[in-house]
Amino acid sequence: MTKQWWKESVVYQIYPRSFNDSNGDGIGDIRGITEKLDYLKELGIDVIWLSPVYESPNDDNGYDISNYQKIMDEFGTMEDWDYMLSEIHKRDMKLIMDLVVNHTSDEHHWFAESRKSTDNPYRDYYIWRPGKNGAEPNNWEANFGGSTWKYDKTTDEYFLHLFSEKQPDLNWENPTLRKDIYRMMTWWLDKGIDGFRMDVVNFISKDQRFLDGEPIEGKKYVSGHQYFMNGPRVHEFLQEMNKEVLAHYDIMTVGEMPGVTPEEGLLYTGEDRNELNMVFHFEHMDLGSGADGKWDIQPWSLVELKDILSKWQVELENDGWNSLYWNNHDQPRVVSRFGNDKEYRETSAKMLATTLHMMKGTPYIYQGEEIGMTNVKFPSIDDYRDIETLNMYKEKMEEGKNVDDIMESIYIKSRDNARTPMQWDNSVNAGFTEGEPWIAVNSNYKEINAKDVVANPDSIFHYYKELIQLRKKHPIIVYGKYDLLNRDSEDIFAYTRTYEGEQLLVLSNFTKNELSYDVPDKLMDYSSSSLMIGNYKDVDGNLKQKLTLNPFETRVYYLK
Repeated sequence: MTKQWWKESVVYQIYPRSFNDSNGDGIGDIRGITEKLDYLKELGIDVIWLSPVYESPNDDNGYDISNYQKIMDEFGTMEDWDYMLSEIHKRDMKLIMDLVVNHTSDEHHWFAESRKSTDNPYRDYYIWRPGKNGAEPNNWEANFGGSTWKYDKTTDEYFLHLFSEKQPDLNWENPTLRKDIYRMMTWWLDKGIDGFRMDVVNFISKDQRFLDGEPIEGKKYVSGHQYFMNGPRVHEFLQEMNKEVLAHYDIMTVGEMPGVTPEEGLLYTGEDRNELNMVFHFEHMDLGSGADGKWDIQPWSLVELKDILSKWQVELENDGWNSLYWNNHDQPRVVSRFGNDKEYRETSAKMLATTLHMMKGTPYIYQGEEIGMTNVKFPSIDDYRDIETLNMYKEKMEEGKNVDDIMESIYIKSRDNARTPMQWDNSVNAGFTEGEPWIAVNSNYKEINAKDVVANPDSIFHYYKELIQLRKKHPIIVYGKYDLLNRDSEDIFAYTRTYEGEQLLVLSNFTKNELSYDVPDKLMDYSSSSLMIGNYKDVDGNLKQKLTLNPFETRVYYLK
């Protein structure tokens, strides 16, 4: 396995709308990001991933792009962006941009032309089909609910949208479209960015038969995933993208890929495959989702979590590469999800950070994770902004479901949990804005904010900082072999990392109980042991055969 700068990096995701507002309009912006670069530098960040800042009508918070080469007015100007990039590079950090090329906004120039007539030169930039028996071309359900097809009376045909109806899917079968996309990507790379995070990029190839999904009794629309997830030409398209664009630059690429398996992950990221560097899978994020999807809340099990993460560690051990993450702009806050966001918030946040950052792969930190931000419970549906959440609420209310039950699932899983403004200090609106924030601030900002944690050497922030410094100092954390221990324990996540005669033992207690742990005999044979990092003070640095772990305690022993 070759050594690469992006394998040794730690990435910080910024959701610009919620990060920092510099002009008091209630919306985070590019100048606001530039103001906070020293904060990220102090944390030890190598790469910033910026969620979309392109021109957009904001139907899906910027993931519906109307102009790929213009900055959204709310976020600032291209001059603001250029200055931000120069300041990022001045601090020896890198920037990767979000690439959203499965779909555009319906307000994009290409789509405005495409819908005009069936013989318009841009017609085949999108996926148009005639209706079937007076209805949609097939029965696929969109990711935000309803049909994936929208009728357009101008040409008496339907266009495909796997997400919102304002997000028509691009037709990757069209080589002219692909060239236009590659031209746009090259333009950004020539401006000096350091790579791309690619939105739902494993959806770009669709089975051209557009067959119906398996019908489900009582449901008009059903999943058509098998016809567009990891589709028939996806590897061909990505290899072409690599050859035409990516291979010409020293950059990092990560593909967001719902429904991807480790076997497919190897095809996308294998070193000789010439596609991408790494993928985001969602298997661990789907834990606790029942048969009816993410809103069908079920208990999750630690064994299942370990099995998923370990499977990816093992399958991509010698080829390919893992991205490591607990949070992003689409997921609830990890300390509320897998930790304890009440009496053990700080302890469990540190435990979760250790468990992830000691694995093999490139770690991603989502804004606010490093200060232990939590899920939010807004009093009313009117306080929510996320299109997926609002559509689900409307649908469930129409079905006559109990409003308290609906709100409970929103509290646990809504994407707005991650989108509340960054909590900078204990002043009004958590220091995010002097205006009215676009979405309300979590009311716990007086207890949880960046100003307090930066000032406190024992805080979650400084713990993350230490984890990042250890990664830079010890190649074993980046390149060591991963082995799971005690697979059947529902309480303790234990694993080793092994590299060039060294070994790490990572222990994490996922419960609020004190637990005992018996260290495997083979780990007691090393001549020296020391505690590399842990979230409790005054712990004996020497490894003993029988250990007692405090509630949500984590320890990493270095063995040589």
